Amino acid sequence: MNRISSPQSICHFGIAREDITPPVGIYHRMWGAASHDQSEGVHRPLVATATYFRSTAEPSHQDQLLIAIDHCLLGYEEVEMLLRTITAKTSMDREHISLTFSHTHGAGLLNMDRESFPGGELIPAYLEQLATTLAEISAAAIADTTPVNITYGVGRCNLAANRDYFDPQLQQYVCGFNPGHSADDTVVVARVSDANRQLLCTFVNYACHPTTLAWDNRLISPDYPGAMREVVERETGKPCVFLQGASGDLGPVHGFVGDTEVCDRNGRQLGYAVLSTLETLSPPGTAFQYAGAVVSGATIGTWQSVPLDSQDELRLREWQWDGNRIALPYRADLPDTATVEAEYRQLVLDEREQQALGESEKAADSRALAERKKRMLGRLQCLPPGKSFPHQATAWRIGDAIWLTVQGEPYSELQTALRERFPETPLIISTISNGWGPSYLPPQETYGKGIYQESIASLAPGSLETLIASLSDRIKHLLAR
Repeated sequence: MNRISSPQSICHFGIAREDITPPVGIYHRMWGAASHDQSEGVHRPLVATATYFRSTAEPSHQDQLLIAIDHCLLGYEEVEMLLRTITAKTSMDREHISLTFSHTHGAGLLNMDRESFPGGELIPAYLEQLATTLAEISAAAIADTTPVNITYGVGRCNLAANRDYFDPQLQQYVCGFNPGHSADDTVVVARVSDANRQLLCTFVNYACHPTTLAWDNRLISPDYPGAMREVVERETGKPCVFLQGASGDLGPVHGFVGDTEVCDRNGRQLGYAVLSTLETLSPPGTAFQYAGAVVSGATIGTWQSVPLDSQDELRLREWQWDGNRIALPYRADLPDTATVEAEYRQLVLDEREQQALGESEKAADSRALAERKKRMLGRLQCLPPGKSFPHQATAWRIGDAIWLTVQGEPYSELQTALRERFPETPLIISTISNGWGPSYLPPQETYGKGIYQESIASLAPGSLETLIASLSDRIKHLLAR
């Protein structure tokens, strides 16, 4: 072998970004154990970034709009409202829009069912403004495209750890750092450069729950992606876009704290891993080729970067798209809405009575349990009727790479399995796309163990494995075309 080609893509690309930080005082409670309801300040701003990809074929209707926002998640109706507004403004095909969430737990839970809570009165106006902002930056990204080269690299970062820990005293699984289980440490970096080889932006695809900041935090925060972006953007001078990977079972080693310095440290750790990976990439539009021997103290074999040939260029312009949905069955033991609503109301009454009696610890537990029921209600109300969920996953191929946006929160097995099957193909896998959908997708063997993610999953055992098989087939077809 005397020539190595870095994985690359060639397409038209546009990008626009805007600050989407909610007003201080808005409803903020994301954690059952939180004693506060409203935000009291801002740690770092939240941002939304619209990126637009289009085939170089002219005229071309092959495109994809990918919008990354700093929020944990939104309900079905809220996501639908955002997508309707974006579609109306851009005239994009709805199926070609992916709205992905960083999943920061420091942004607050800003669904309309929280409007009656303290600070909830600010939610409707905020969501309306958010929809307008997302539509405007999407239109701006589409209107200002340029030919680009996207070069891909893979790095490593041990920020993430498995978070299914068995507590021997409680004799149950808890959601926290599990040092006895390995975790996927893959960092996929995509460098976007214009025709003059000038950097336009960087994509970072990494799987780790942004749960550094927990119930003691009262500040609006993007969690660790905020500091990661700051590190990368300070060095490169261009936007850095974070895409959350398949992190259903992954969280930071140091997490569930109220200290923002821990959060920033986590972000810097990932940021430096990203910068290290960027330094390994070849110049855009080049391959690395053996250039021959030079006689010196030893006979030296030299290599150099050379321009891609015409066949390389044709391959890197290849564009294929697949937006098929897959029906994944609901679990047989899904609770009914009426029962969960009754349990929620009883827990709210329990909390009030316990507070009146001065039983603060019991009241705190009832408050947390009531929050669990409230969220379960929200999940159930978002599920379409029938026996299965129409799971949405969008895949598009640009040259050497496959980009995937996937609903819900799959376990990391989804990305590790796909990358094992396609080791030569860069896979950008962004989850929590166009809503939380069916919530968690854990492996079949975790069902019945009392693990948190399995306990709130809406889909039947085996759904993750079915999704992996379906995506694998789709990737094969995209690459074969």
